[in-house]
Amino acid sequence: MRFISADYLYTLDSKPINNGVLQINNFGEITNIFKNKAEIPHQNIEFFNGILCPGFINTHCHLELSHLHNTSNMVNGFSEFLEIVKKRDKYSKAFIARAIKSAEDQMIKNGIVAVGDICNTTDSLEIKKNKKLYYYNFIESFEVSSKKSSDAIAKALLIRDAFRNNNLKATITPHSPYSVTPDLMKLIANVSDEFDYTFSMHNQETEEENILFKKKKGKFHNWLKSLNASAEIWTKRSSSSTVLDELRPKRIILVHNTYSSSADLKDKYYCTCPCANLFIENKLPNYSIFNSDNLCVGTDSLASNNQLSIIKELALIEKNSNFSLEELLKIGCRNGANALGFNKYGTLEIGKTPGVNLITGSEFGLANSKVKRIA
Repeated sequence: MRFISADYLYTLDSKPINNGVLQINNFGEITNIFKNKAEIPHQNIEFFNGILCPGFINTHCHLELSHLHNTSNMVNGFSEFLEIVKKRDKYSKAFIARAIKSAEDQMIKNGIVAVGDICNTTDSLEIKKNKKLYYYNFIESFEVSSKKSSDAIAKALLIRDAFRNNNLKATITPHSPYSVTPDLMKLIANVSDEFDYTFSMHNQETEEENILFKKKKGKFHNWLKSLNASAEIWTKRSSSSTVLDELRPKRIILVHNTYSSSADLKDKYYCTCPCANLFIENKLPNYSIFNSDNLCVGTDSLASNNQLSIIKELALIEKNSNFSLEELLKIGCRNGANALGFNKYGTLEIGKTPGVNLITGSEFGLANSKVKRIA
């Protein structure tokens, strides 16, 4: 049994507690929370200078792209980034596995306890079997030709079942509005079952997506036509909300939203990956349009980021928004846990095993702070 205290406890389900104390058992479960040290005078209390908060939730990651780290220092837009991703199969399985393990180790070191991870393969399966982190595996499906929709869903089912057969949470999810035909969306909805709590989809990551749906022209339009894509993708749709009609009433996380406006927002969870947004588009979302109660944060992949650190992502949001420290920590912890259905994570509450992070230096801004997991 441990008693842990700091200058402030940010429980994220109530107001911060000055000099509060967490009582934690040997399994990492919070068994009690005390308002001050005077309530437990005879216990050995570990006191830390700084603030304590729950472990971070990385709501959007592509762990299986970790081996593409440093492939390029920068790109000029989404099309150039896709050229990096196309190189993913030019590496050995052993090299890819080592990169995945290194990336997971980095997340653990940076206080991340759970991840919403995008999967196009089973490359990350062996690492995830060790269960050092808790994963929601989103099996990403995409196909721009209606004639090939059945093949796409069959491939996704094989990957989903491989994860589920190893007791890992997995849901087939659409890649984006422009890369999934209406037929494939229906198939994704049809194979959904009681184990699917959440869907995740890339949304308005680039201005070209908006141009495609609003004007029916542009680079994406030309690209899709060059692939002999089914025109129903852009002629029968006006926005991501139209695409997602098939998935109701499931919970949905829309990811990136770099080019979203307040008029685009619906009653859903939104995830932003600011470091990746800057890497790919050199642009951040307009954070003033988001409600801090349904905004989450992710790192994206090491193909588009120099590190897998939620505190670094939150520092960028802090610099470009008016969110308070408590709101930022909710974005980094509570909201992602709620969106992914991770009930034991996200807040410091009795009965939960959320992990405990120590943040120091936050009084000078998160850009100058450091994080260390202590429980």
